[in-house]
Amino acid sequence: MKCTQYYPVLMCAEVAPRAAFYTQHFGFKPLFEADWYVHLQSAEDEGVNLALLQRDHGTIPAQGRGAEAGGLLLNFEVEDVDAVHARLKAAGLPMLLDLRSEEFGQRHFITADPGGVLIDVITPIPPSDAFAAQFDASALPG
Repeated sequence: MKCTQYYPVLMCAEVAPRAAFYTQHFGFKPLFEADWYVHLQSAEDEGVNLALLQRDHGTIPAQGRGAEAGGLLLNFEVEDVDAVHARLKAAGLPMLLDLRSEEFGQRHFITADPGGVLIDVITPIPPSDAFAAQFDASALPG
């Protein structure tokens, strides 16, 4: 199977406010907007996409209908996590895990969207020697 695109679709009660959140704070722009579905694309990278779907829409099978997105962590890798952290903290977003550097090769923080989906904002950094040995050479940060 050749996948031509991959992106998460978050089921939510209110699509428009959630789309506004990702547009305002994470630089997305809408490519398609309906009252029940919005497809967002990064204004800086067309390969980065996210969609929002009204949780009770008829296209969702009955066993999944009505659920909110949960148990999910969206990762956004950025060039300057410190600058993004300062901007989002100043905007009043909750900091569930404050900015810190990890031995496994990430400088990051975790916030959440209005529906509670966790958002991990990351800049890769060189890992400790112990963690560096666990990386495939092609995936080693920094």
